[in-house]
Order: sequence, then structure tokens, then C-alpha cells
Amino acid sequence: MADLKASFEQAQIDVKALTKRPSNDELLALYSLFKQATEGDVKGKRPGMFDFKGGAKYDAWEKLKGMDAETAMQQYVDKVSELAAAYA
Repeated sequence: MADLKASFEQAQIDVKALTKRPSNDELLALYSLFKQATEGDVKGKRPGMFDFKGGAKYDAWEKLKGMDAETAMQQYVDKVSELAAAYA
């Protein structure tokens, strides 16, 4: 777990150093995995229908409901590695 947490923290730094901006779908995946890893299942009500960005974030996070933090951390690390390789 300590190694995974260190990898997760390093991935948070690495994602900011990407040379190209990820697509919106990639950004939503990163956001939802990060939130699931750090806060757990989504809470609260879905944002209103005119808050397109907030609604998309909520929906992406909600799809991960029930995923444990370790799995979300590992998937986040894997996604950042994938993006780093693609944009290197």
C-alpha cells in the first residue's frame, strides 16, 4: 500500500508535466479516478442541467461507485503512465 500511495502521489506530479493537454474524456477519467481514490463514492446531488461540466464530472465519478481506493489509485497511476507514454 505504501508503494501504491507513493506511485499515486508521483502520478499527480507527472500528470501536470504532460507536454500535451489530454482529451476531455481522458481528463474525466483522471478526475473520477482521483476523486474515487481520495474521497470514495460520489456524494450529494447531481449538478443542474445547465452545469454541463459539473454534470459530466459527477456522472464520470458516479460510474466508479463501489470501487475501492486502492483499485482507483492503481488505475489512476496506470492512466497517467499511458498518457505520459502517448505524449512523450
